[in-house]
Amino acid sequence: MLQFDKPALTLSQHNPLQVCAHGAWKVHALTRASDLAALQAMLKKLPAGAEPQWDLSGISALDHIGAQWLWNAWDHRRPAELVVSPIHAAYFERLAEAGALALPKPRKRRWPLLSTVLSAWQSLLEHFLGLLTLFGQLMLDLGRFLRRPLRGPWKEISANVFHAGYQALGITALVGFLIGVVLSYLSAQQLRTFGGDIYLVNILGMSVVRELGPMLAAILVAGRSGSAITAQLGVMRVTEELDAMLVMGMQHGFRLIMPRVLALAIAMPLLVIWTDAIALIGGMAAAHLELNLSPAYFIQRLPNAVPIANYWIGLGKGCVFGLLIALVACHFGLRIKPNTESLGQGTTISVVTAITIVILADAVFAIVFSDMGYR
Repeated sequence: MLQFDKPALTLSQHNPLQVCAHGAWKVHALTRASDLAALQAMLKKLPAGAEPQWDLSGISALDHIGAQWLWNAWDHRRPAELVVSPIHAAYFERLAEAGALALPKPRKRRWPLLSTVLSAWQSLLEHFLGLLTLFGQLMLDLGRFLRRPLRGPWKEISANVFHAGYQALGITALVGFLIGVVLSYLSAQQLRTFGGDIYLVNILGMSVVRELGPMLAAILVAGRSGSAITAQLGVMRVTEELDAMLVMGMQHGFRLIMPRVLALAIAMPLLVIWTDAIALIGGMAAAHLELNLSPAYFIQRLPNAVPIANYWIGLGKGCVFGLLIALVACHFGLRIKPNTESLGQGTTISVVTAITIVILADAVFAIVFSDMGYR
């Protein structure tokens, strides 16, 4: 272990008053509590208001820790009379240039509520423009894909259809079946009161095929596949794979965004068909147990109770919902910063935003097609 001379201060009572420093003023020597106590005791012997001459020529070694201790003893300013070796003078020059740390005063907001509202609108506009830009780039990539389909990312599209569609069959079937059972039981209790048992097929068919089937599939896909897409792109940002792709001349839109958007646009209508069928099976089973409606009567009545237009509206909803979920997930995935905290926040915001946009889109569908599918 290296040995260092103890840092020491000596006080000369001659006129003018002089303080001489000796020894090694380095971090290893300054860690001893006894030496620090002795130095502090020596400083307390200085007369109040006195400006002694400091002689540092006796210092054998100095680092930035020792220089900072002396700088603090000088009240963060260089003494008027200072004797220091040219080798050690650089430490104090840097400390003088750094000056005192002045934190900026927090800006006082006169209208906090207005500032919060404006900030929210600014963030909303920024995300809207980002989604619009992403959609425009998607259209350009689709044009490139249609011009040269053999060079398209078919493997990526197939893999995303498998992950977002096939692997989601289990959870959509379970939730769809349970929703069908619950809806059938609740409707049967009300219809039995008014003697309208036969209209259960109408209520269950219209609600599932037109609304519940697409919405259930979209919400489940947003929470399952949307979060996965955002997390995948976020991890690629953290590991700098996105930057590596740009260096190699591979555009993010053609290889990452377009395959996921196309995959969800293809898989979502198929999931809607699957969810509708399983939900109707669940409702059929509950109707048979609760109202004693036979499955044969249920199947025979269903085509007349639910016009075919509702079926196409549900499939159109599925395609649009899949497109929106993929765009939102890719948008927030590309905006994730290279740290784990941003990855978690981005994934959460992506899921919430995707579900919100799906509900808004469903409301638009309800308004636009309000006169279709009821006759």
